[in-house]
Amino acid sequence: MSLVICRRTYPLQFADMNQATNMPANVYILPFRKISSADVASVGGKNASLGEMYTRLSDQGISVPDGFAILSSAYARLLQDNHLSNTLQDILDGLDRKEYSNLAETGSRIRDLVAGAVIPVEVEEAITESYITLCREYGADVAVAVRSSATAEDLPGASFAGQHESFLNISGRTALIKACQACYVSLFSDRAIKYREDKGFDHMKVLLSIGVQKMVRSDLASSGVAFTLEPESGFRNIIHIAASWGLGENIVKGTVNPDEYYVFKPTLVKHKKAIVSMKLGSKEKTMILSDEGGTVNVETSDEKKAMYVLPEDTIETIARWSLKIEEHYGMPMDIEWAVDGPSGKLFIVQARPETIHASANPYIIHEYNMKGKGVVLAEGKAIGSRIATGVARILNSPAEIDKLGKGEVLVTGTTNPDWDPVMKKASALVTETGGRTSHAAIVARELGLTAVVGTQDARKKIRDGQLVTVSCAEGKTGQIYEGAIPWEKQDINFKDIKLPRTKVMMILGDPDQAYRLSFYPNNGVGLMRLEFVIN
Repeated sequence: MSLVICRRTYPLQFADMNQATNMPANVYILPFRKISSADVASVGGKNASLGEMYTRLSDQGISVPDGFAILSSAYARLLQDNHLSNTLQDILDGLDRKEYSNLAETGSRIRDLVAGAVIPVEVEEAITESYITLCREYGADVAVAVRSSATAEDLPGASFAGQHESFLNISGRTALIKACQACYVSLFSDRAIKYREDKGFDHMKVLLSIGVQKMVRSDLASSGVAFTLEPESGFRNIIHIAASWGLGENIVKGTVNPDEYYVFKPTLVKHKKAIVSMKLGSKEKTMILSDEGGTVNVETSDEKKAMYVLPEDTIETIARWSLKIEEHYGMPMDIEWAVDGPSGKLFIVQARPETIHASANPYIIHEYNMKGKGVVLAEGKAIGSRIATGVARILNSPAEIDKLGKGEVLVTGTTNPDWDPVMKKASALVTETGGRTSHAAIVARELGLTAVVGTQDARKKIRDGQLVTVSCAEGKTGQIYEGAIPWEKQDINFKDIKLPRTKVMMILGDPDQAYRLSFYPNNGVGLMRLEFVIN
């Protein structure tokens, strides 16, 4: 494959950062309209997906805001011109890979070097020229989102969720160049270094591209996330949509408890009413654009807290678009959407492979069962179906990591990627905010943690040092019980189980269990009690 720019052809060979990058300045940029999913090596996973959707799905009615990618070759050129590659490798060679005792020092030294590096003139000119072109399309000093897009990011086996920085509401050439440099620095955040170590990626072979995309004014409307499967069980016939007012960072970072909508795919395909359920979230905060640049979080009005974010027709449009995206990629997807306030138009601003259930063995079921009951201290949204018992530790900041012992229960308000090293020490996670598509939920699934999110008041109801049992095995609501409640785990392999001639039918008694139990060998539902359906 080759890259065509200005009628000259250059092979895509940017995987080795030590290669020479003496190419014309415009080789450092590709507009979305010239990007496909085959270009991961040069534009990273996030930009490859945006370009793929922009070029291949627009004719199916799916709207993606226009923009351009700053190629990974620009990052390689930055390291080459500043003679950084060998220096960074030497610093990384000194990383304590057993205890990670010097992780903070290692990351800080590298970030200082990258922050002090000079962006090559040719790269800066290419970025400026492309930004001016975008301004011609949308208006002078158009506000853009500047997103990191690593060459190992958004892959089926590794989400890199929130490991690298993105910057919203960036306007003007000077601010754009500063945001790009900050993206390069974020490639070596402590959490990103540790994540690559855990996943076995070579730090010096993971390159960074940057996406510059027209801002959707969802601060004046709404935004959210859609999964093309039920995120807890992996049930494939459901599209799960989370929605909140304002910019989508609040949902992704778990700052709010969003609305949740469940849409049934087979009914959607038949163009019938397909919304299975709607659950109202508290939506405590609304992230909006600041007059000074960047963003600010404000209190959501009581009126908006009490109303659903999305009307039914928008829910179904998001679901239809999500289904088309899933069909195009041939795999379950994690999709970010946004509604533009001034125009009322819906846009897809990101799509990545779903990383948890895609790699799971569909024949293995881990069955957890409570063997007793106790006093419920708090409850929220259950993530997965696990159970864990341990001492609760209330932490207010990732800097308090030393307070958490290995295998204890982490209780906090919310999490972001800075919490990842802390979460890896815990046996269970309890947060006060966040939904099923928040950072806490995604990372908990990835780590195999028992997790209950969106409890609202866990830090008031649970004492630091208190022995608790965290259960996600009783439906969609997770409970935190006082004390050590007996429980058991059973691993079941369905691969060699054959159903008898007599039909094995389910009893519809607890609808919250339906998605999970659908994976058990069965011939459908045999008994349905009307009062359960009504309830």
